[in-house]
This record gives sequence, C-alpha cells and structure tokens, in this order.
Amino acid sequence: MVSRISVYLLVLLFAGCVRITEPNAEPNDKPARQAAGSKLWAGAARVEITDLKSLPINDPLFVKALVVKDETKTIVLITLDAVAIGEIGPVSNEYLPSVRGKLEKELKIRPENVLVNSSHCHGIVRSDVDVKTVEAVRKALSNLAPVRAGVGTGREDRISENRRIILKDKSVVDVRHAYSMPPDEAIASIGPIDPEIGILRLDHLDGTPLAVVYNFACHPIMGVPNGGNTADLVGYSSQVIEENLGHGAVALFVQGCGGDINPVLYKEVHLPRNAETLGNQLGLSTLRGIRAIQCKADLPLEQIQEIVELPRADHGERIAGLEAKRDRLMKSLKGTTLDLKTFLQLAAKYNLSKEFPTYYSHHYEHEKLIGREDLSKLDLDNRAHLAAYIQNVLTMEEITRIQTNLALLKKHQERNLAAGRKPLPVEVHGLRIGDYALVTFPGELTVEIGLKIKKRILLKNTFVAGYTNGYIYYTPTADQLRNPGAAQEDSDCMVAPEWESIFHERVDRLLSKLNVSVGNP
Repeated sequence: MVSRISVYLLVLLFAGCVRITEPNAEPNDKPARQAAGSKLWAGAARVEITDLKSLPINDPLFVKALVVKDETKTIVLITLDAVAIGEIGPVSNEYLPSVRGKLEKELKIRPENVLVNSSHCHGIVRSDVDVKTVEAVRKALSNLAPVRAGVGTGREDRISENRRIILKDKSVVDVRHAYSMPPDEAIASIGPIDPEIGILRLDHLDGTPLAVVYNFACHPIMGVPNGGNTADLVGYSSQVIEENLGHGAVALFVQGCGGDINPVLYKEVHLPRNAETLGNQLGLSTLRGIRAIQCKADLPLEQIQEIVELPRADHGERIAGLEAKRDRLMKSLKGTTLDLKTFLQLAAKYNLSKEFPTYYSHHYEHEKLIGREDLSKLDLDNRAHLAAYIQNVLTMEEITRIQTNLALLKKHQERNLAAGRKPLPVEVHGLRIGDYALVTFPGELTVEIGLKIKKRILLKNTFVAGYTNGYIYYTPTADQLRNPGAAQEDSDCMVAPEWESIFHERVDRLLSKLNVSVGNP
C-alpha cells in the first residue's frame, strides 16, 4: 500500500506546487486565496513611440498604459511623451477618438473610461502613435493581476520655478525664449510653485511593484545638450523609478498644473541645458515617497466623466489695447548716435570704471588742475547716449512681447468668432482608488488652480492633472486673465475669466460623487 506521505508528494509534484518559502514570507496559499477574492486587478505596459526620422535621438519616448479593473468596470490610464493630445505638436486631433474607438471595438472598453495625459515634453512621436497606444493597452490587459494599492506623496522643490514675473507696476511678464527678460530693477516678485509629488503605487499581492503613477507640475522643456529628440526630465525621472523598483514595474508620469511652471535655469546660456539632472532629482524624490507607501487590497475603484461647457473669451478689447500700447511705444523710439558696435564698446568702458571710464584718473586730476573738463564733458555726453540707446532697446523688447502675444490673441479671437462664441465643451474626469483621487482637465492649468483645489479638498491625497483628454491651450485663473501684462498664459487662451468658477464648481460636484469631501475655498 502506498503511504500517505507518498501520495501527498505525488499530488504536489503533478500540481506543480512545490515552492521554497523565503524567510518571513507569507504562507504559500495566502496569495492564491487573496487573488480569488481580490476586488482590484491591474496591468501595465509601455511601447516606444520615438520618431526615428526627425531629430537625432537622445532618449526614447513612450506611450504607457495602466489598466485597472474590478468586478464591474475597467479603467485605462494612458500617458504619452508628447506635447499635447491634439491641437499642437505631432499628435493629431483624431488621435483620441481613434484610440477610444479601437479600444471599444477591439477590447470592449468604454470610451469614457479612457484617460490620456500628455507629459507636455516637446519630443517628436511617430505618426502611428494611435496604433502604438492600443498596443500598449492590449499588453497591459494581458498582464492583469490582482493588486494592492496605496497612495502617498513626495516633495521636490529644487527643479521648478514659476515663470510669471510680477513687476513693480503690477503687470506680469513671462520667462520664455520668445521674450527678453525685463530689467532687474523692475521686478517685484514671482508666483508660487507646487512641490508636491502625488503618488499611486500598485503592487502584486506578493509585494513586488507593478506600476507607479506620479503627478507633478512642471513644463518638461529643459532639453538636452545635443538638441536631440527627448522625453525631457520626465523621461529621465521615470527611468530612475523603473530601474530602482525593478520587476518590470512601469512608471507613468501624469502632468499636473504646470501651465506657468518652468524648469529652473530655463534661460541658462553659460552652461548646456540638461534635463537629465532635473529628471534624476524628480525620480529620486518620487522614490522616497514610494518607499513610504503601504499598499492595501480590495480597494474601491470609481471613475466619472463629465462634459463641462466653458465660456469663450472675447479678446477684442485687449487686442485693441495692446495695439494702441504698441503704437505709443513705437512713437517713443528716438534716434541715437550709437550703433551696436559703439554701444558695446562704451558699455564695457563705462561699467568697468564708472568714475574714470575714458582714461586714467590722473588725467582727470590734471584737467582739474588746469581748469579744463574735457573728459568729464565727454563722459556726460556718452552716458546720455548710452541711456538713450538702452531705452530704445527696452522699448523694442516690450514691443516684441506685445507682438508675440497679439499673434496669440488674434489666433484665438478668430477661432472663437468662427465658433459663434458657442461654449467650449471639455472633459473633466474624476478617478478614485481607495484614498487616491485624481481630477483631470484638458487645459494647461496654472499652478494656482491646483493649489486652490488641494487647499479645500479634505481628502489629503487628491491631485490635479491638466493636459488630459484633449488640449484647449492655457487656462489661467480669472485674476491672471485680467492682468494688464504680457504673459503667454493670459494670451494663448480660449476661455473667458468666468471659466474658473465654473470649473471649481464642477470639480467639487465631481469629487462629491466620488465621496471626496470638499471644504470651503
């Protein structure tokens, strides 16, 4: 007769269940029991989308997909290393409906359950990015596994700065390559940043990482020394996270309210601009937050899509005002005896030795002794010529800013008029996984929008993403849209100031449906 022990060993052998248990590991059958009753499943994948034909390639661009599902619904979060979902850059306006249509037809995923966020890097993606996106989602679906999820935050305040400069006359200008900087003595202050990194961590039931979603507010437009095609700082930060976590984990960057947030030292001209340093800092700070997160099983999954109609801007009065200001500035330009060559020569002399710029000091003393002031008179004239030349330069710089923003205002004014000023429909989404909540919007939200939402939301780990499911250009606060300056965000904009209150009201309502409590503004 075969012993009971022999039978038991044969059963284990044929079932393929023999497994060596590591010290302190869970019992062998616990993951299986948890998987059978798990409410939350997820899969993640990435597919390269770098355009191989345009710029030299510095680092790869990716589309990444995270599929999260429970017993009743399937949610897809897609992140794209591209400047926008339609409108500007290589991703066409047909991309989003194409992707959603294919996912619904081929994989039975509801269009309203698909969220696509662009990192806003200025890399160039391949023309079949929609096909590659569906491929990434299909791969993620094939990797579905029961998961635990957790939420937390990191902090990174070294890599970003607000590009809106408030001048002493209360106007506002931007730090951009399209503009020259205002004089140092004209600057009063700058706007805030949001250093918070919002993190969603998804682990397999055995504790190995599956995916990380991290949200941060900053334009990834630093570039790389060789000028090549790049996913910029968020490409590097995601690489740092994925390589450190291992196990094939996928890091999905979700751009936040970065409409007016630049990388630090954005206009550096004395050293090569390099996104790798900033990306490494963001990646390491995110990892610190990831390590502190405790994941839980059986968390609820909720997602809501709403269409919001926003009022279109009427830029007519502002266009007329800027044109009048430009004309006044043009008339203020005066002829000067200096040209660039002589200006540079004189500027060097009169800044090197402010008291005795023309010759050695002893000759000034000699002229005093004999009752002459030839050098002092020459200095007086040259200083006047320098001041007149500099004033013309500053005036022309201001005209350049006005011209740049007038082009943006006129473009959107023409488009809004062509639409008959009908409201602009946009998608707003709310996603909740346990204590993690994310609100999305298709505009380039300025940082104060996100800070206002975070301030009044009672659920600590609530985050805000712009650049999602479409692109409607910049969406500054109502106060910023009324500012008399020349910031790009206030000019490259399709919506009227009233949009902000409508958006905040809809966000509060959406979060309430997700059982996220909202306090007073």
